[in-house]
Amino acid sequence: MRLRSSVGCLAGVAAAMLLVTACGSSSGDEAAAGTASTPKAGIQVVASTNVYGDIVKQIAGDKVEVTSIISDPDQDPHSYEANTQTQLSLSKAKVVIENGGGYDDFMDKMLKSAGNTSAKVLNVVDISGRKAPAGGALNEHVWYDFPSMEKLAAQLATTLSEVDSANGSTYSANAAAFTEKVKQLESTEASVKATSNGAGAAITEPVPVYVLSACGLVNKTPEKFSEAIEEGTDVPAAVLQETLGLFSSKQVKLLAYNEQTSGPETQKVLDAAKANNIAVVPVTETLPSGKDYLSWMTGNLNAIRSALS
Repeated sequence: MRLRSSVGCLAGVAAAMLLVTACGSSSGDEAAAGTASTPKAGIQVVASTNVYGDIVKQIAGDKVEVTSIISDPDQDPHSYEANTQTQLSLSKAKVVIENGGGYDDFMDKMLKSAGNTSAKVLNVVDISGRKAPAGGALNEHVWYDFPSMEKLAAQLATTLSEVDSANGSTYSANAAAFTEKVKQLESTEASVKATSNGAGAAITEPVPVYVLSACGLVNKTPEKFSEAIEEGTDVPAAVLQETLGLFSSKQVKLLAYNEQTSGPETQKVLDAAKANNIAVVPVTETLPSGKDYLSWMTGNLNAIRSALS
C-alpha cells in the first residue's frame, strides 16, 4: 500500500505555515499556533509512520522528540491528509525518516514545502538495498523485513551521532541491543520455516510478504488481486474467483489479512477463508495500540506459527 495525501491540502498547509510564522508573539497568536510553536527538548525527528517513530525511540530514548505522521492504528493510511501541525514539525526536524519506494511520497513534498533543506533524510527502502525483481514491482513494505530493520538501526545510530556526537556511544549501544532482538525474530522465522514445508499462503495486500517468505511460506495469491487491492482499483471477476478458489481447494494454510483496509473483495476473501476453516492472521501497517515494534512482530510470528500448527 502507498500512503497518499492531498496535493490541495499541501498547498493549504504551506499557506497556513506562512500565516503562523508571520504572526507576532502576542498570547492570542500563540494560542492560534497551538503546541506546534512550543519548543521541545531533544533532537526533533519526524517519521512517516509510528513504526519508524518507535524504532527511533528504542535507539535514541529521551534524547529525541519524535513526531509520527501516521500513528492511528484504526486509520486507513490511504486517507492521510497533510496538516499544519505536521508541516511545522517537518520545518524544525533535524532527522526525517521516510519509507520510500513510492509508499510515502508526501514526505518529500511536505519537507520541500516546509523549506527545510538541512534535515538529514533517511529513506528506508534505499537503506535496505531492496530492489524490484526483474519484470516485477518492488515490495516497499520493508518494515516486515528484519534484515532491513537491522540496517536501519545501524544508519540511525550513525545519523543521530552526527547530529548529537555527545551521545554517540548511547545510540550505538542501543542500536546493537535492538539489532540483537531483531536477530531473535529472525531465529523464530527460521524455526517456523523448518516446519512449514513450503505451505501456501494468501494475502489481501503485499504488506507481510517479506515475513511470510522468511517463514518458508509461498504466496499463492494472484498478483492481479493484491495489486488491485493495493492500488484501490476493482478486482477483475475472474481474478477474484481464482483467489477465492485458493480456500475452497485448500491450497493455502493461512490468509494474511490487512485490517486497515477493507472492501467488498477483501471481505469476500475473508469470508471464504473462514468458511473453509483457513486460519486468518491479521496484519497492519502501523503499530497496534500498546505495542512496540518488537512485541508487534513477535505477535505476528506467533500468529503465523499458530496458523500452521
